[in-house]
Amino acid sequence: MEEQPQHGKPQPGKDRFTFPSALTVLAALTVLVWALAFVIPSGAYRRTPAGDPVQGTYHHEAAPGDAVHRIGQLFLAPVNGLYGIRDAKTGQIAPDATGALYGSAGVFLFVLAIGTFITVVFATGALDRGIERLAHRLRDRGALLIAGIMTVFSLLGTVEGFAEETLGFYGLLVPLMLALGYDRMVATGAIILGAGVGVLASTVNPFATGVASSAAGVALGEGIALRAAMWLVLTAVAIGYVVRYATRVRADPARSLTGFRPGDRELAGKAAEPPELTRLQKTVLVLVTLVFAFMIFSVVPWSNALSGRSDAAPYRWEPDWSFAELAAFFLACSVLVGVVARLGEQRLSATVVRGAADFLAPALVIVLARGITAVMTNAKIIDTVLHSVESAVRGTPAAFFGVMVFVVNLPLAFLIPSTSGHATLAMPVLAPLAQFAGVSRALTVTAWQSASGWMNLWVPTTAVVVGGVSLAKVGYDRYLRFVWPLLLLLAVLVCGFVALGAALG
Repeated sequence: MEEQPQHGKPQPGKDRFTFPSALTVLAALTVLVWALAFVIPSGAYRRTPAGDPVQGTYHHEAAPGDAVHRIGQLFLAPVNGLYGIRDAKTGQIAPDATGALYGSAGVFLFVLAIGTFITVVFATGALDRGIERLAHRLRDRGALLIAGIMTVFSLLGTVEGFAEETLGFYGLLVPLMLALGYDRMVATGAIILGAGVGVLASTVNPFATGVASSAAGVALGEGIALRAAMWLVLTAVAIGYVVRYATRVRADPARSLTGFRPGDRELAGKAAEPPELTRLQKTVLVLVTLVFAFMIFSVVPWSNALSGRSDAAPYRWEPDWSFAELAAFFLACSVLVGVVARLGEQRLSATVVRGAADFLAPALVIVLARGITAVMTNAKIIDTVLHSVESAVRGTPAAFFGVMVFVVNLPLAFLIPSTSGHATLAMPVLAPLAQFAGVSRALTVTAWQSASGWMNLWVPTTAVVVGGVSLAKVGYDRYLRFVWPLLLLLAVLVCGFVALGAALG
């Protein structure tokens, strides 16, 4: 799910730097971009009826308004980021204009809706209990336990951004792994890498693929075949890596990167059997599976996939849903799960409100990031930025461009820890560049999310990594030593997949 920076409490009498939140970073970027718009020349491309820039048609064009007007644009940036309308004649964005919606209101509501659904599901206890039962059932088969847990976490990561929720499983998996003769690093790797690789190779993850696809102007299901292949391969590689280390440690405990702490043997004996799943919890798990299965079905462009033509008309039975329909769908399913689980009206209402509140931060990040692009659009500098790199992209092999998108986004993912904010900010520039290089926008989304996911496997600005190693009592330096060979391998594989996807068109 949406990953936020981990903030520690400063010690009394000591100054301790904490990385700014995504909201703070984006607010600062808004002011910086607004100031730069006074210096960067304004200009525009001629555009196709679909709104795509025509290569080689860039020309200088003055931005409307004086300095006072520009100050108003800065003031209205968050509002335009939510529900700004792009004027059909002038192309300017304003809350009271007439034209198409430019703001991210649809994605904003979708994030709140799916956050509500996830919160309601966790309130039933079904998902937690199901994973606990799986772990206990496989407790005598170490390699199968690791593979099973990592597969489930990875599957949840690729469809709904399962990440921070993993922090609740260290109390269960650390004793289980110790009881099987493994060390704490095995539990850490299984949890962080299992969910992390799933997010890296997101297929329909709304917080990565969904937000990026919306910002790039493509359907959520476009490019899903390549992403599904990536998910299968990268998940298998990550499982193999953790199992190999686990086997080595059990055969020779001296090869453990963490060693064994006093009391580990006693802790291993506390891995008690969790209660059985109730009939209601089993029903909820089936319902959740059906909900996500239908979400995937509803966003895949079946006519394009089955006919092989990108311009094929949707089939009659094809839902062809976008964010508005998905937001309504997940809100309805939140109520359905709550009713089936017998949460009661009071508890269900409170959980729905809490779920929306918990996901308000990532939703606001999307709004602020969209506000930055609104400032750039009104100042007519987005096309100037595109033009500045048009010559570098022109004639670039498609495979090289795909890899370049992955590499360029690595430092951006560190500077903007919010996946949603990073996507909303980067895609309006990267997507048109992809057209200049002859690469599909969907491939650009895949390359971008791979960079974001790869960074979030190790950077110390994410709660999943820092919180995970803290809960497992594993040093961060030890974790880096454990994971860096896999990071290199994953980077090579991602670049290979992106290059192949670009070459195949």
